[in-house]
Amino acid sequence: MFNPQSTKIGIIGGGQLGKMMTQAAKKMGFYVTVLDPTTNCPAGQVADFQIVGDFFNQRKLRELVSQSDVITFDIERADKSLIDLVKKGYLIYPSPQILELIQNKLEQKEFLIENNIPTPAYKKVENIGSEIKEFGFPVVQKRSRGGYDGRGVFIIRSKKDIEKIIKGESFLEEYIDIEKELAINIARNRKEEIKCYPVVETIFNPKANICDVVIAPARVSDKIKEKVEEFGIKTIKALGEGAVGIFGIEMFLAKDGRVLVNEIAPRPHNSGHYTIEACITSQFEQHIRVIAGLPLGSVELLSPAVMVNILGEEGYEGEAVLKGVKDILQIPGLSFHFYGKIITKPFRKMGHITIIDKNLEKAIEKAKKAKKLIKVISKN
Repeated sequence: MFNPQSTKIGIIGGGQLGKMMTQAAKKMGFYVTVLDPTTNCPAGQVADFQIVGDFFNQRKLRELVSQSDVITFDIERADKSLIDLVKKGYLIYPSPQILELIQNKLEQKEFLIENNIPTPAYKKVENIGSEIKEFGFPVVQKRSRGGYDGRGVFIIRSKKDIEKIIKGESFLEEYIDIEKELAINIARNRKEEIKCYPVVETIFNPKANICDVVIAPARVSDKIKEKVEEFGIKTIKALGEGAVGIFGIEMFLAKDGRVLVNEIAPRPHNSGHYTIEACITSQFEQHIRVIAGLPLGSVELLSPAVMVNILGEEGYEGEAVLKGVKDILQIPGLSFHFYGKIITKPFRKMGHITIIDKNLEKAIEKAKKAKKLIKVISKN
């Protein structure tokens, strides 16, 4: 017998991913507690209870763990004290050791190389000005820690850009002449069973280097899709038995035909939001199923789909105001998600829309129209 109301789920992080995880968990009857430093955070608005506290506050973390049957994350930040809690028998998925690896992009890079997973060439450097000649221009600089949503990545195109480089620990990476950026969401449960969602295309905002549009399924050959799935599964297996949950794996399809793993996200991922409307089991429900020890759900794509991120407009910061909601809701096949963030900032992820249509090209055209209509500005 299974009683979901007696199973308590704890989520470290209360952003939009935590909110959509919580919504999926509540649909199934689970009790959810979130830990986040922001009062009335997006996940806190729908959870049963919110603990207000920092992600690295060990007292608050112990409070969350002590009142939960299983813990998961909506962020890639894990305090080292969680490793000791796992050793004491607490269920935390994915394992904090995996988060510790992934939140350091340099160590993540070394992990991919060690496991013979194709990835762009890289080099740890002490002095970028003297080391850059090994790659030539352009070359990509990545911050080792703290980079996300386009932050911590800088393309050095000429000697003039060297004076603008990111300060702090970083590494250089081969610049890839990209045909398309691709992603795959992969679920792995406690029994080490794996299911792969469809391969998707991701299109990035050139100003903020942040995901803007996701197209499902990707418009690439079956051979490329098979490679993406193969490298994705190989990556998850290499992470070991602690790789439990949903993982978003971003890849490059180079113009020379190479498929290269870029980065790993150990949680539901922006590239999988379309699954809420377009797949039998959303990535969020799948993640809850996995951490709760339930069977994996179907990953079948019911309809082609396009997801568009709703980003805060440039030049606006303050209390968020939406423009164009009534206009976009007239578009057939469109679903609207607003995350409940009070404050908007330029390029901040405030929500998303998903359009499903039996014809992928028609879905893309509708998405372009909706993207022009919906705006997030500030009240003042």
